[in-house]
Amino acid sequence: MATAALSRDEFERQLKDKALYYHIHHPFHTAMHTGDCSAEQIRAWVANRFYYQDNIPLKDAAVMANCPDRDIRREWVQRILDHDGRGDDPGGIEAWIYLGEAVGLSRRELLEHRYVLPGVRFAVDAYVNFARRATWQEAVCSSLTEMFAPEIHQRRLDTWPQHYPWIDSSALHYFRKRLGEARRDVEHGLAVTLDYFDTAALQQKALNILQFKLDVLWSLLDAITLAHVYNRPPYHHLNGDG
Repeated sequence: MATAALSRDEFERQLKDKALYYHIHHPFHTAMHTGDCSAEQIRAWVANRFYYQDNIPLKDAAVMANCPDRDIRREWVQRILDHDGRGDDPGGIEAWIYLGEAVGLSRRELLEHRYVLPGVRFAVDAYVNFARRATWQEAVCSSLTEMFAPEIHQRRLDTWPQHYPWIDSSALHYFRKRLGEARRDVEHGLAVTLDYFDTAALQQKALNILQFKLDVLWSLLDAITLAHVYNRPPYHHLNGDG
């Protein structure tokens, strides 16, 4: 017998239960929030996370390229503008560059992705390629990690000024900016997902897609941890370190 589809409420609950796998629980994030990261580790995180930030508009452009629904495109394009900027708003990417400069990185180092680890590049590229090749509804579903983002942004705002006073608090603007944007984005992306994934098979596929995106975010921190906590950067043997 075919498995019955979950109710809309139960499906939403199971999607939100994926918060257990969100990278807020990763040991590296825990260390950041408790003030246990060194300045070098903060810089490494900012530099590597920038590669993800820099690729978000490419991911969102892929969603739009695959979407024949003009109404969806007209709403989704706001995500690109949020990051790339428009008019007097320089956008989220520029805000992240400001953060990078505040922690001791140069604009050029960030834009050249000079310190991006292979594992980070691989994971982010996998996410962008997924968005290009998946249906637009599947790519929308993968964005639902935004459900869990406001908490992680708020935790940075609450803890960084105390633990890392050497970082100008004005450089945390990106996190403040995303508090409202993420909540708005979730409302739209969740509605699309709940409407489209309406059979048991599709609902399970949606849960798997969301887990894939959670795996991407977790993998970024695994790569950073290996290189900057355990001091095993890629090809460390060539530097006489192991």
